[in-house]
Amino acid sequence: MNALKIIAFTLILLLPVTAVKAQDPLAPAPMDLEKATALLAESDLSRGNSSGLEWDIDIESQTEGDTEANSLTVLVKDTNCLAEYQSPANVKGRKLLMKDRNMWFIKPGLSKPVPISPRQKLLGGSSNGDIASTNYAGDYTIEHFTGEVLDGEPCMVYDLKAKNKNLTYDRIRYWVSQRTKTGVKAEFFTLSGKLFKTAVFEYDHKISLNGQERPFVSKMTITGAVVETEKTVMAYSRIRLRDISPSAFNLDLLVK
Repeated sequence: MNALKIIAFTLILLLPVTAVKAQDPLAPAPMDLEKATALLAESDLSRGNSSGLEWDIDIESQTEGDTEANSLTVLVKDTNCLAEYQSPANVKGRKLLMKDRNMWFIKPGLSKPVPISPRQKLLGGSSNGDIASTNYAGDYTIEHFTGEVLDGEPCMVYDLKAKNKNLTYDRIRYWVSQRTKTGVKAEFFTLSGKLFKTAVFEYDHKISLNGQERPFVSKMTITGAVVETEKTVMAYSRIRLRDISPSAFNLDLLVK
């Protein structure tokens, strides 16, 4: 081997070796803001954001060995929501009305509705606003989003900030599956950034929206960040499409 060949061979050996990393099959597909917003909006459809739905919710809360439960029937049309207590017997007939993210408590015998906040406690770890549909794509600003694999599921993770103080939560970190286009986990934070509860979601129901069948939420399980033994389960059943008149959300008509 002549001198030039020896030098060239030596230089080749000294070149850095670049490893070729195999593509992770579970890695979330990259997205721009427009696509990320569209995915978030699709996930809202599976949590009730539609032009007319009705469902039942059974809520059970366990705290330090004590169990409480109640049941409600919920009417939803866009951002309007009317929930009526079905049980226990001592609260049957009471109603919660949310209209344009303002909320009232209505009780048989009361001459006037009582203004309440969607943030107020409903039962256990659930808030009043949890019974309504979500419109995270419209109600929250996406401050940041990134891809992440959660329990083997490629997700987009959103850092959301409330656009106004009438919303149920100030800040949410939200995992949305790219495969099913549903929200699978949420962490809820105070305005100062303190985590106070976490929720995971299941989707065992199917509904037809806009001519397409899609998953619909069947269970929301909430655990407290401070008292980890505190657990609240919201179970959804009898999901049905409804043609709901705007009068169903008329506050004057609801107060008798």
